[in-house]
Amino acid sequence: MTGPIFDTHAHYSARAFDADRDFLLGSLPGKGVVGVCEQATHSGDAPKVLELAHRYPWVVAAVGIHPESLLPAADCGEEGPAPTVSVYGGDWAAEMRALAPYYEDPKVVAVGECGLDYHWPVPKDAQLAMFEAHIRLALELDKPIIVHDRNAHADVYALLKKYQPKGIVHCYSGSADDAVWLAKQGLFIGFGGACTFKGAKRAAKAISALPLESIVLETDCPYMAPEPVRGTRCDSSLIRYVGEYIAQLRGLSAEEVFRTTAENARRVYGL
Repeated sequence: MTGPIFDTHAHYSARAFDADRDFLLGSLPGKGVVGVCEQATHSGDAPKVLELAHRYPWVVAAVGIHPESLLPAADCGEEGPAPTVSVYGGDWAAEMRALAPYYEDPKVVAVGECGLDYHWPVPKDAQLAMFEAHIRLALELDKPIIVHDRNAHADVYALLKKYQPKGIVHCYSGSADDAVWLAKQGLFIGFGGACTFKGAKRAAKAISALPLESIVLETDCPYMAPEPVRGTRCDSSLIRYVGEYIAQLRGLSAEEVFRTTAENARRVYGL
């Protein structure tokens, strides 16, 4: 058994886990997993996320709207558009109002997953307005924010610098210098399987530059399984490969990395 593992970013409500979700989630404590933060990406996810958080004591929840949820139907796959489009017609503000009661649940410990994603054909002005609204909500609720940043570093950082929320920059892909100032501002930097991939030199530099007290571990499961199991379905127990990689990179024991990052996760989520 490896641990203590705290997975700060997971998606067990995804279809990839339909067949064996209960067995897998129930088995995690036996694999050293002491905590999981399940992320909602729109109003369709939120009830499933809360159901999992209430069923398993080691699961907590984050609720928000992912920028990808704004994708129009023509750009979506076989699952079709998210409720942000199919139910609310792109009116993300109305969807945020509908999500408001979820934040009263003590199992909801963060606002997110939200942020900016310039990889997808979603208008930037809508993304920026929605992300700023999430930041303001997190500050109003005094909850951490879970930040998604894909190909949008400058605009994400500008808003984080303006509002200075607490939270996690998920799946960090920026420079070491930016990671350091984000951490000095009080944000935690999340690393998952992608940091173990061959060629992930920017992640290695950021991990080396940061104090361990500013790092949290994540999976983004079922996506981005780490080396040496890349290409398989990811789950929280596979964080051990990420922790071992970070330990080797920094010349630390894996147990120290697991222990410190789990403490960091509890601190950012107020657990």
